[in-house]
Amino acid sequence: MVGRGIGGGDVCSGEVIESPRTALEEDQMIGDSSISKLEHGMNEDVSTLPLGTSKSPEAEAPAESRMNGSAEVEQIAELASRIHEAVKHVIVGKDGAINLAIVALLCRGHLLIEDVPGLGKTTLAKALASSLDCDFGRIQFTPDLMPADVLGVSIFNMRDNEFEFRKGPIFTQVLLADEINRATPRTQTALLEAMQERQVTMDAKTRALPDPFLVVATLNPVELEGTFPLPEAQLDRFMLRISLGYPSLEEEADIIERFTAGGRAPETPAVVTREELLAAQNLISNVIVEPSLRDYLLSLVAATREHDALHLGASPRAAIALYNAAQAWAAIQGRGYVLPDDIKRVAVPVLAHRVMVSPQAGLRGRAGDNVIHELLETTEVPIER
Repeated sequence: MVGRGIGGGDVCSGEVIESPRTALEEDQMIGDSSISKLEHGMNEDVSTLPLGTSKSPEAEAPAESRMNGSAEVEQIAELASRIHEAVKHVIVGKDGAINLAIVALLCRGHLLIEDVPGLGKTTLAKALASSLDCDFGRIQFTPDLMPADVLGVSIFNMRDNEFEFRKGPIFTQVLLADEINRATPRTQTALLEAMQERQVTMDAKTRALPDPFLVVATLNPVELEGTFPLPEAQLDRFMLRISLGYPSLEEEADIIERFTAGGRAPETPAVVTREELLAAQNLISNVIVEPSLRDYLLSLVAATREHDALHLGASPRAAIALYNAAQAWAAIQGRGYVLPDDIKRVAVPVLAHRVMVSPQAGLRGRAGDNVIHELLETTEVPIER
């Protein structure tokens, strides 16, 4: 079945983790306006580009290649715009958080939404799932949840005199793992293979998960009773972590207006088919990343492994996630090439939850977000000369 309604849930607004020195507008709407900017930008001279950016590699490519690249970017941006507008039926404000959720979707990554109760974590996850014409499943994580409740179980069929496997709720295309930190470490570990390898191994048999497969998990970081911290291996499986915040006065007034009016609560329409989503996911790798920007990205990741305040740096999986996320962010902004600002924009959501602050730095109040912000300030950005 396709989850089209949002049902009851949290109020729906939030603020994404900010990244420093970002020249792009965080809440920029994507769509036709982005595409026109791309077409205009391909004719710009290097001298007119912002500091810290380089001329588009597409400008030096053959005309046919530029046309094909532009068509692919337009396809991705248009699909992202449809999802964005559909989610906005129930989510008030915070376009940046929605765009980052779309980045995870386009990159076949998993999304962790972390914040205090009542800010719309579950609503955002359900709205994103409802915008897709894909199968949707939900697991409410509790301390008594067992791995078999997630993955499935083999039951003896007396008629056929053999065991048959009953698939668990993880065999879906979009899975909402609600309050994932309420499950025991044993149950959390059951997700590791599924999230990384898109498969489930039970009773010595491996079963593939549907394609696409996306886990959207919610987490309450302030409530400690009856919760279990996510291990580093589990956190590393999430491509992006976003944190929702309190809405502005205007946004909260809009929330009250939408959800207290008579009749049914607003719903998210399904606007993207499975085939369209898979096609867009396959095009993300075509977004160009210049060697100098790749080296800049790798310098950021390497710096996390050498920083005095960090006990554990980012993994190679984090470097791949940052590379892909920058490509997707550029694509939904309507560009077929990555700029340094794209890397900066996604660095904190991709890296901050993957690093471990040393005990001494933690006592001084430092967190992973602060360290990534610092590294973005101090790491040299490649400049066209």
